[in-house]
Amino acid sequence: MHTLVTGGAGFIGSHLVDHLLAEGHTVAVLDDLSTGRAENLAAVRDRIDFVEGDVRDGEAVRRATRGAEVIYHQAALASVPRSIEQPTLVASVNVGGTLAVLDAARAGGARRVVLASSSSVYGDVEQLPREESMLLRPRSPYAASKSGAEAFMEAYSAAFGLETAVLRYFNVYGPRQRARSRYAAAVPRFIAASLAGQAAVIEGDGEQTRDFTFVADVAEAAARAGQEAGALDGPINIGAGTRTSVKDLAAMIAEACGSGLAPEHVPSRFGDVRHAQAAITRARDCLGWSPATSLADGIAQTVAAARACDRPVESAS
Repeated sequence: MHTLVTGGAGFIGSHLVDHLLAEGHTVAVLDDLSTGRAENLAAVRDRIDFVEGDVRDGEAVRRATRGAEVIYHQAALASVPRSIEQPTLVASVNVGGTLAVLDAARAGGARRVVLASSSSVYGDVEQLPREESMLLRPRSPYAASKSGAEAFMEAYSAAFGLETAVLRYFNVYGPRQRARSRYAAAVPRFIAASLAGQAAVIEGDGEQTRDFTFVADVAEAAARAGQEAGALDGPINIGAGTRTSVKDLAAMIAEACGSGLAPEHVPSRFGDVRHAQAAITRARDCLGWSPATSLADGIAQTVAAARACDRPVESAS
């Protein structure tokens, strides 16, 4: 199968590229390298067709899309704090980029588009675990941009018959996730601090919980969503189906890194939700997928990867 991964030089996107190549598919990548890194694709560069371009650039997207049967749309500007600072830019990339991909998919005759959405679309509702049928209550421009992208996916499916699949990722972590960024997620920040002999910095009291999901499991789920026969109606949560407090996560990472430093606490960030956990019944029923990596094993793999390189991790897509 000929595939395209937008944002394929990013954290999740590059793992998906690796997974698709391992399955024997032909892979093209579209990335402007603004948050992705060319080095994430260095090992497979001679096996892919790489197009450097902005996902909002219709001509670049059409060039990358040419011949693709399935498009995995990973390209996005992630991070709640970034969206608070630059809401217009985030909306332009996340919604406008999705429209450019959908238009190119129609024009190029692609069979299916798979969107990387986010658990942030649920907002801070009390019900746990989060079920796909719940009313969406986005609390940040980032969450709103992902909700808007989902709406356009549904609209293009209804209006034009384009097969679409929406995957709501829950707190993805793993090797290549960027630590040295003001928008970095908790796992890479905690690992980088612990390996540097510094205290991890927790935003808030640390009692907030998240559903941490290993990137290799996410890549497997995304690949299945593109290959599944028949329509995939409605969004699908992709998570571990469990939740862990940020305080416990910091302790687990400190132990894995051999650090005895207690974490420091700073005020919580606006727009963050208090608790998150995925209901993953639909993922099992629709994709035959369930997470294969425990948090302990995933953290061990991520720490090992961080120890093996100077810059441990790559930007979250």
